[in-house]
Amino acid sequence: MILVTTAGKVGAEAARLLARRMEPVRLLVRNPQKATASTQPGVELVLGDLNARETIDAAMQGVSGVILVSPADPAHEIDVIDSAVRAGVSHIVKVTSKASADSPIARRRDQAAIEDRLIASGLGHTLLRNNAYMQNFLMLAPAIRKTSSFGSAAGDGRIGMIDSRDVAAVAAEIAASPASHTGKTYWPSGPAGLTYAEAAEELSKALGRTIDYRPLSFEEQKQDMIDAGLPAHIAQMNTQAVSLFARGDSDWVTDDVPSILGRPAGTFRQFVMDHSAVFA
Repeated sequence: MILVTTAGKVGAEAARLLARRMEPVRLLVRNPQKATASTQPGVELVLGDLNARETIDAAMQGVSGVILVSPADPAHEIDVIDSAVRAGVSHIVKVTSKASADSPIARRRDQAAIEDRLIASGLGHTLLRNNAYMQNFLMLAPAIRKTSSFGSAAGDGRIGMIDSRDVAAVAAEIAASPASHTGKTYWPSGPAGLTYAEAAEELSKALGRTIDYRPLSFEEQKQDMIDAGLPAHIAQMNTQAVSLFARGDSDWVTDDVPSILGRPAGTFRQFVMDHSAVFA
């Protein structure tokens, strides 16, 4: 049995893919009615909350592997790791990102603390340090629909953006067959680097109308995120990350996705075409 710790964009898709290959999979959900994988036959939904340790322990019973994906809250994820140790779990796939104990971004410091605890636990593990998700553009969809434009503090930075569906596929593949991946760290990315201006060109081609890109200052970007409904501290962290794009922080591409899945990573153009109704 493989436990997936949240039903977000990566977790729900990973659970769906595992069920499709007939792997026993359990998805931890706070609200089963809202779990996007609930219509997938073979996915066992278990009610639980990362804030409640007893529900984590209950969900961990009979589990041999875990896909650990959640907002990077050290208390939550360390509780999952400790529960996995108690339950005799053999392997954890940790979905993470660029992590550093001395990063200016709190989320990256938190990821580093979680990774350190996982490594120290003695459990078999694999780290997936993903590049930025293409799905971040879905947050820009309202502006694109309304104004045929979007803004960002990413400047002219090139980003090896990855489709979160590929992250889910990699996580599912490793969780199902962890032996050759134990102790390894991967850096999944898309097939090519892309600037936000180039992303606007791809959006224009796919949608059949001109989409413009507007560079934003740090404060403009942060306010846009707050206006979109993000809490101020999350908007601050996200804006820090986006600002680092402009400095080349995410200008890297690897072949980890094709080497693990045996197929190319999805392109940004395909992502836009698959979600064209959201941007139209």
